[in-house]
Amino acid sequence: MSPSTSTGGDSKKSGSGGGGFRGAMTPGRVAVLALAVLGLIFIFENTRHTKIRLLIPEVTMPLWVALLGTGLIGALCGAYFMRRRK
Repeated sequence: MSPSTSTGGDSKKSGSGGGGFRGAMTPGRVAVLALAVLGLIFIFENTRHTKIRLLIPEVTMPLWVALLGTGLIGALCGAYFMRRRK
């Protein structure tokens, strides 16, 4: 290998790592982050107690707990299926 070849390889490595924060904030990630923030605002604005039927029993709990739990279950299911797809 010549010195110019090894130097050229090093410049490619440093160039790809230079993106840093800009490369991490894609439009898709910004949209998901905005939707997550709006979802959390919606969840925590609904603080009244409500009756929820869980198959057979009927429980009374704050609506935000039910919404947050449902959102977490949905996020876990989505993450599971996206991981299996790869």
